[in-house]
Amino acid sequence: MKALKYILLLLLILVIGFAIYIAVQPNSFEVTRTRTINAPQPVVYSNVIDFKNWESWSSWVEENPETVITLPENTEGVGGSYTWEDDDGVGKMTTTAADPFNFISQEMQFGDFPSSDVEWNFESKGNNTTEVTWTISGDNLPFQFKMFSALMGGMEKQIGPHFERGLVMLDSVIQKEMKVYSINVEGVTQHSGGYYLYKTTSCKMSDFQQVMQQEFPKVGAYAISHNITFAGAPFVLYEKWDEENNAVIFSTCIPTNSRIISNDPEILTGQLESFKAIKTILIGDYDNLKEAWEKTMTYAENNGLNIVEGGARIEIYPTDPSQTPNPADWKTEIYIEVE
Repeated sequence: MKALKYILLLLLILVIGFAIYIAVQPNSFEVTRTRTINAPQPVVYSNVIDFKNWESWSSWVEENPETVITLPENTEGVGGSYTWEDDDGVGKMTTTAADPFNFISQEMQFGDFPSSDVEWNFESKGNNTTEVTWTISGDNLPFQFKMFSALMGGMEKQIGPHFERGLVMLDSVIQKEMKVYSINVEGVTQHSGGYYLYKTTSCKMSDFQQVMQQEFPKVGAYAISHNITFAGAPFVLYEKWDEENNAVIFSTCIPTNSRIISNDPEILTGQLESFKAIKTILIGDYDNLKEAWEKTMTYAENNGLNIVEGGARIEIYPTDPSQTPNPADWKTEIYIEVE
């Protein structure tokens, strides 16, 4: 009987000690993780601000695929939300504030526990990369919450690895989404031709994208400074494409409504007569243009169409990448002159 009393006393001491340990635990917590993602700031922000995307990079869902996600009508922007239910209970996340492309503030409510604040910060680091910081915090924690956290090893241990894995998965999902593209050879059409301002340049084929992006602003700046109205989207007119010698000669062009007399020896005026052409549409990154051209050539061969030697070969760029940061949304029109 005496032994039982000692055991009960010992258990009482342990319970009191554990209660004291819980009581002196911090009344607040904060867990934060940071990762640099190889995508433009608006692209990363646009994914995170819409809860319908979260399931694809949630490490909690990856760990427990039986999690039930419920999406309301509004999932995007301030007021957007979603709920989930798993073995541990029911939770809800709501976006409470946002500064487009820079910051998102959210509130997370899980079961009967106090709500927590979730914050996202997006900082452009140049070269189309974004530093993403994901933070969750809470304060005025009740005893029950602190006890739960202590038994589970602390909030850092509970949440930190999930945030790390989630950011890795977010990076992977965004990379995959940016590489999505489609090529559609629309067939034979008539290009209307027209006047254009242009500047002719030569470079290595491997440097084409970089040089092209440097040359377009020069022609555009001339047009703007002389109050010349653009008559359409900018385009490239290929003069020579020499794969054997890794060389390309091309003109960066701005379409105009009429013939312009230029006072700059490097900026000239040209005119395209209307011509019969195969038209192809690429939706996606410019890295896929080579495949788009190859499919256009194959279409000509399969349909018995003769490509005009020295004829017009054009890429039109209706999409401005500075206004549309996701390459998966870029549109390019290809025209190859045929007989």
